[in-house]
Amino acid sequence: MRVVMFGYQTWGHRTLQALLDSDHEVALVVTHPKSDHAYERIWSDSVADLAEEHGIPVLLRNRPDDEELLDAVKRAEPDIIVANNWRTWIPPRIYDLPRHGTLNVHDSLLPAYAGFSPIIWALINGEKEVGVTAHLMNEALDAGDIVRQLAVEVGPKDTAADLVAKTVDLITPIVTEALDLIDSGRTDWQRQDRSQASFFHKRSIEDSRIDWTWPAEDLERLVRAQCDPYPNAFTHYKGERIRIVEADVSEKCYGGTPGRVFIPEGDGVVITAGADARTGRNRGLVIKRVRTDDGSEHTALDYFRRMGGYLTAHP
Repeated sequence: MRVVMFGYQTWGHRTLQALLDSDHEVALVVTHPKSDHAYERIWSDSVADLAEEHGIPVLLRNRPDDEELLDAVKRAEPDIIVANNWRTWIPPRIYDLPRHGTLNVHDSLLPAYAGFSPIIWALINGEKEVGVTAHLMNEALDAGDIVRQLAVEVGPKDTAADLVAKTVDLITPIVTEALDLIDSGRTDWQRQDRSQASFFHKRSIEDSRIDWTWPAEDLERLVRAQCDPYPNAFTHYKGERIRIVEADVSEKCYGGTPGRVFIPEGDGVVITAGADARTGRNRGLVIKRVRTDDGSEHTALDYFRRMGGYLTAHP
């Protein structure tokens, strides 16, 4: 089949490489211009560079809504469009143009975690599996019929970076298998159960701010979800912002007020956590390593020289 690809960053790069390694022909690539946005410098393998290395025409667009782009896609005469990590809405006059429509690859197990940052949100929420879904695009975002879906387990200490690496490795098989299924003439795809759907917004710095009324188990997952190279989960101590680089859940239960710098445990310092911490039945969050705004990193035992005081959401 002739393919036009829409994609960006490492996800788009892996998709294009899978297409280049397949029996299908890539006629045109559409990608976003390079960006200095913090999130877009992460996992930033260039789709444009890979396409140009193979002599494939490339168009750079922030949004696919101009006549020049539409004409270029028409001239490419695609049998299908394949999209992965395209950051804006693709209009029907483009996604419905090929005879097989548009196959979108989304890094969640749809219908759950449609939208943005699905790996991070899934880890925060304690999901047991994450994965990727290849589905046919329709008028609703990430809501089309499922052609192929692959999953991986979430390990007890997996970070968001670990899970991105695991799911990125699924791109080649899912793109290859989905295109082969479509090319075979099959059309009996799985409709999404919209009663099970969830949709998530883009993450911003506010989403990394620690709320000490969360249970310690949730906070520990937040720290892993906001691992390097993502902006770390952060809190404030004595007016200074500190980023939590490594943490764990305490072995013992501790009571008091959420955010209290309480007591050393093992190689870290316990912070009281949970809205009902007053009951004394909650685990605390054991902070092990912190990073200050000047970029220096400290063990918690070195940073919190004295117990007492509070970690707060704001200075």
